[in-house]
Amino acid sequence: MFLSIRAEASESGDRSPWGNFWFEPVPARVGGPITSESALQLTAVYACVRVLAEGVSTLPFMLYREGEDGAKERMRDHGLYRLFARRPNKFQNPMEFREMMQGHLALRGNAYAHIVTSRRGDVTDLIPMHPDRTTIEMLSDTNWRFRYRQLDGTELVLTRGEVFHLRGLSGDGVCGYSPIQCARKALSAGIAAQDYGMRFFLNDARPPGWIEYPGQFKDDEQRRLFRDRYQEQQSGMNRHKVAIFDLGMKFHEVKVSNDDAQFIETRKFSISEIARLFRVPPHMIGDLERATFSNIEQQALEYVTNTLRPWLVRWEEAIRYTFLEEDTDLNVEFPVTALLRGDAQARSTYYHNGILDGWMTRNEARVMESLNPLDGLDEPLRPLNMVEESEAEDLPDQTGQQPNEPPATEPPDQVKPDPDARLVALSTATAARVTRKEITSLQRLVGEGWQEKVAAFYDKHAAFVAAALNVPREWADNYCAAQLRYMVDNNPEFSELEALTASRLERLALWGKV
Repeated sequence: MFLSIRAEASESGDRSPWGNFWFEPVPARVGGPITSESALQLTAVYACVRVLAEGVSTLPFMLYREGEDGAKERMRDHGLYRLFARRPNKFQNPMEFREMMQGHLALRGNAYAHIVTSRRGDVTDLIPMHPDRTTIEMLSDTNWRFRYRQLDGTELVLTRGEVFHLRGLSGDGVCGYSPIQCARKALSAGIAAQDYGMRFFLNDARPPGWIEYPGQFKDDEQRRLFRDRYQEQQSGMNRHKVAIFDLGMKFHEVKVSNDDAQFIETRKFSISEIARLFRVPPHMIGDLERATFSNIEQQALEYVTNTLRPWLVRWEEAIRYTFLEEDTDLNVEFPVTALLRGDAQARSTYYHNGILDGWMTRNEARVMESLNPLDGLDEPLRPLNMVEESEAEDLPDQTGQQPNEPPATEPPDQVKPDPDARLVALSTATAARVTRKEITSLQRLVGEGWQEKVAAFYDKHAAFVAAALNVPREWADNYCAAQLRYMVDNNPEFSELEALTASRLERLALWGKV
């Protein structure tokens, strides 16, 4: 049975006692054992694992405190941020750690890290544990522990709270399925096709032929001797030399090509199978056979939403479950907007639309581009006329109509009102709106260092007053100066200031209308 192994398993095929056949490893047959390491022989598997690992590891890690209104306050002085964004352990940086963990997760369906704590209970390091040397021992239906075989041969027994465990699709909720083992037959076929191609081209890209001899060899020994001498003259350094036959011999080449054996099609199908296994777009692993300019962009979007996002959510949920309390207001996230880092046009469009639509401030865009914030760029713009929202609430539109004010209509068959009376009413209404806005803004500014804040407010408020009341800027500057002097002298009294503000603004508005 042992001697029935095919000679093609060895490059030489020499089974003599001095041949290399007996010292070479027995190749795996189709359907045989396939491990995670042996699967990496296929470039498509390596490329898929690399795409997933690099996609997860290159995204920034964000730890934030979530407010009741949904606001996110970033936390950079927390121990969890240090672990995943700065130094997970003493021999790896964050990218290397996450890249290795995601590689384990994609290949084996599980990734483990030993949680090392200080005497006070603070997590100081995350030490990776190789999945091939980690086993799960069930203690009950809902409890288990981990056994890790270290390189020195000793075994480390760890409880659930001492291991950061990332698991993929699981059948029992404890251990994830290994994609390689689930698809071992498909991968075995791919490896077999790859090995066949290697042997095919090692044989000078030619299938074997046969020699026609019109006579007859005396015995098997003479036939073997002729074959060995011919192979010796046409192999190694003698390859491609002209062969000379005598005694009426003829060489016949076997007409079997790669196309006849469907070799190329088999290799292409193997790539598609592996891309489907890891749900990676084929163009990301170098398969551009069916790629076009239009569908590559769509596939890139699907990679983020359908391929990368589930892995990121798996990471985020595992971190929350392992390191954060149930009732905490802290949360973690891997922002995918960092994927636009290499696309200047996409980033520009993203910022442009966000700023013009009012859901992003100019300083937020500057921070995302690693630029320092600038004073005065923290307020969103109003989409209509690109002024800051606080200054646009009460601006009249192009027809002179105030916002949220019903259009003035003249009832039929009635006497038109006095134009002067309408002018006074319009000026008074405008002054009242500006007054309410000014008092509300001042009330928010009162506190420590309020005088500098109020002075800066009135410097900007003068332009708004001039535009709202349609008066010269000099008048508006004088008004704001008088308001500021009153604030400083009275330290401030808003009840009296509101009445004084309304009176001054009404006079200012009437002066501008007359």
